[in-house]
Amino acid sequence: MSSDKANTASANQTDTLESLSKEAAALKAKLEEERQKLNDVALATVAERIENMTGVNIKPRRLLKGHQAKVLCLDWSQDKRHIVSSSQDGKMIIWDAFTTNKEHAVTMPTTWVMACAYAPSGNLVACGGLDNKITVYPLSIEEDVSAKKKTVGTHTSYMSCCIFPNSDQQILTGSGDSTCALWDVESGQLLQSFQSHQGDIMAIDLAPSETGNTFVSGVSLNVFILPFKRPLLELAHLLASNFRNIKLSNPKKIRPNIF
Repeated sequence: MSSDKANTASANQTDTLESLSKEAAALKAKLEEERQKLNDVALATVAERIENMTGVNIKPRRLLKGHQAKVLCLDWSQDKRHIVSSSQDGKMIIWDAFTTNKEHAVTMPTTWVMACAYAPSGNLVACGGLDNKITVYPLSIEEDVSAKKKTVGTHTSYMSCCIFPNSDQQILTGSGDSTCALWDVESGQLLQSFQSHQGDIMAIDLAPSETGNTFVSGVSLNVFILPFKRPLLELAHLLASNFRNIKLSNPKKIRPNIF
């Protein structure tokens, strides 16, 4: 009796699986049929409708002169008027992009100031380079900005890049010691270290987000490295500059009519 029940249950399961398989096949066929209905124009036909795109028309607006060697890094202030630049000549300069005037010029204790960044508020700038340090400068028209400078953190090799993650309270740095580091600006405490790279970190950038908790970093190796800590995508990318002057350009916007 028990054997008959087992055979009946097995047969029912087989029938159920076959029924589900047929239903899945029918749904797949229906989806393919609906997809084909939408596929009424070949890609080549659509591409023929697109207007030919000419080269981007870039016209220089300002030329900011002042550095005596290669400009290694730039950053806009969120006021869309001021720029901070750092150079191989060992200087960091705060520019008024409208007038081309230099508002501050800071001489660093070492050459090759490889990184600089504006804080979101526009009241701070940070920079670093071959001194292995990330140093923050409060900006003030009345006072010498060097008088209130503060060393926030120190790497074991040169500091190559830095960025404020949507807050004046923290700063993210990349270094030749193969690490990225998140620092507390006020206390100088190391909040988190990212150590998944195997080469010199040359570039970092934040994803467009209000929280600022996702960033990319690039190394001088021609390889991709998958992250294992926090949302982090690592790209192999080496940045370099061979210019001593800064040009402000306004690329012409191109809006192709696709359909």
